[in-house]
Amino acid sequence: MSVSAAEIVTQLTELIGADAVIGDPGRMTTYLSEPRKRFHTGAAAIATPGSVPEVQAILRWANEKGVGIIPQGGNTGLVGGQVPLRGDEVILSTARLDRIRAIDPAAGAMTAESGVILANAHEAAEAEGVILPLWLASQGSARIGGVLSTNAGGVNVLAYGNARDLTMGVEAVLADGRLYQGLNSLKKDNTGYDLKNLLVGAEGTLGIITAATLKIFPKPEDYETAIVSLSSLDAALRLFEYLRERARRRLSAFEIVPQLGLEMQLRQGMLDRDPTPGPSPWYALIEVSRLTKGASGTLMTAIEAAFAAGLVDNAVFAESLSDRTRMWAFREQMSEVQSKEGASIKHDVSVPIDNVPELITEGIAVAEKLIPGIRAVPFGHLGDGNIHFNFSQPVGADPKTFMAESDEKLHEAIYDIVLRLGGSVSAEHGIGQLKVDLLRQVKDPVALQMMRSIKQALDPKGILNPGKVLG
Repeated sequence: MSVSAAEIVTQLTELIGADAVIGDPGRMTTYLSEPRKRFHTGAAAIATPGSVPEVQAILRWANEKGVGIIPQGGNTGLVGGQVPLRGDEVILSTARLDRIRAIDPAAGAMTAESGVILANAHEAAEAEGVILPLWLASQGSARIGGVLSTNAGGVNVLAYGNARDLTMGVEAVLADGRLYQGLNSLKKDNTGYDLKNLLVGAEGTLGIITAATLKIFPKPEDYETAIVSLSSLDAALRLFEYLRERARRRLSAFEIVPQLGLEMQLRQGMLDRDPTPGPSPWYALIEVSRLTKGASGTLMTAIEAAFAAGLVDNAVFAESLSDRTRMWAFREQMSEVQSKEGASIKHDVSVPIDNVPELITEGIAVAEKLIPGIRAVPFGHLGDGNIHFNFSQPVGADPKTFMAESDEKLHEAIYDIVLRLGGSVSAEHGIGQLKVDLLRQVKDPVALQMMRSIKQALDPKGILNPGKVLG
């Protein structure tokens, strides 16, 4: 059934009220402008429901009319999953579903609606003396529903796991408007298929998450944070293994950044001063948490021993909150600084941890051979094998020419290495619309057929985020 944009706006207004519907293209801009500015398709309307029953009403209507619905949280996704593909869809923003429903420190559980901004969830948890350890660079605008729908990772995966690991239960509206009431804080529930894990990571193609019960943990009394200088990636890997053996679960972050990343940030004025120990090919940002009454100095003692063993060239430790903040800014500003340096080609990939040095070394060599002058800026979560293998344009190059001539051939080269090393072409950003064709090429055919069967069963009319993930 074909419904015009004008009819869509009129009918949505009847369902949820004029204040909750945007039909003017000029007012849609913030919903359509995604971070990488790669996708530029308009939408028929924006719906901003303020309750779960309103979400149900929208999906019942959309399912009846055959109108595509695109769930959108904070619009921070990097693969185009949260913006239109065709232009006749409705973006359903979860921004008004923003209540913290419950926090139970004793049960280790927090229930939050999908529109809660991640940073606000952190603040609510910490007010109760606990933490929600899902920590992302975009947490000031990313919302719970989007974070779960993409199974986001972040910098604390090493100690606490990714979004799926931290999800105890979800509430979601299905394509026909039915409500799946799967919120619970049970540690054990062996009553059939784990349905929440179908919805977490599905990128809104199987249902719209409206709330989730998430794991919370005792708040560490303090953190020990350091940046160390490393002569090579092999040294970084050996140091990680050394620290993991000594700090175990208290090792919450081990992030690598190349020298070029520091140079870019200092050149762009993004750091008030150099937070590192001095010039080095590679840096590792390392953090260890200390629980109440726990012994302090674990990280310093371990790094001193690593220095004696020849694994570390130099180190600097955070002596204040401002030091720690500056160190983390150095890591978290890596994506932003590349935008200031011109066009960049980005890969969110993962390989077995032991293969990270080989991935980066081979990838840089191939890229420099394909595109002379290209600047390799690989960084990220060495502790879980997830590297943001990014490349900035040569100095002085024309951005559009660089992307047109280099994007496809560089993707192919890097993904070939990743797959040969037993890795994944999408570690934490998802598939969205950017990697649909790539997924078809690399995914096991049986797995793809299983995914299509699940999609057909839960969304037979294909109204949920049409064209995303499976195409």
